[in-house]
Amino acid sequence: MAKRNIIIAPDPRLKKVCLPVDNIDEETAILMTDMLETMYAAPGVGLAAPQVGVHKRIIVVDTARGDESPAPHMIANPEILWSSDETKIHEEGCLSLPTYYEELVRPDRIKVRYINEKNETRELEVEGLLSVVIQHEMDHLDGVLFVDHISSLKRGMILRKLKKTKKLDIQGDD
Repeated sequence: MAKRNIIIAPDPRLKKVCLPVDNIDEETAILMTDMLETMYAAPGVGLAAPQVGVHKRIIVVDTARGDESPAPHMIANPEILWSSDETKIHEEGCLSLPTYYEELVRPDRIKVRYINEKNETRELEVEGLLSVVIQHEMDHLDGVLFVDHISSLKRGMILRKLKKTKKLDIQGDD
């Protein structure tokens, strides 16, 4: 396993639509494991492949907290089959937009079909935080960031601040 670098917005690589995975071969399984290690180290509850510079339809999630045992999901080619009419407001953040959080409204429950790390097609019905995290990470696969769901004014402010921070970080490395 190897920890990978997380791409920080704004970055054009985060805006690309990802390609489907044909099957879970050894290379893809290693990527999934690396993504989990990267997510845990960050620390975060979800990570999408484009956030580590790979434009494949792969996400990893684990919403276990504190004393709970890890419950990772390694997901390729996720597809929402059903979502509830009931919505909930959740505060969302993103490893690619560190320190920024906004409240978003999403369906509270979803049913998703995907391919797992063993190349098996699975379906999973989830609610609450796990539902939100899966939807958030699936957005990444279509080049959508959580700030794309908020007002253009707020989004612009956040992205300008991140751009300025990245510029200062680069100058600090010199």
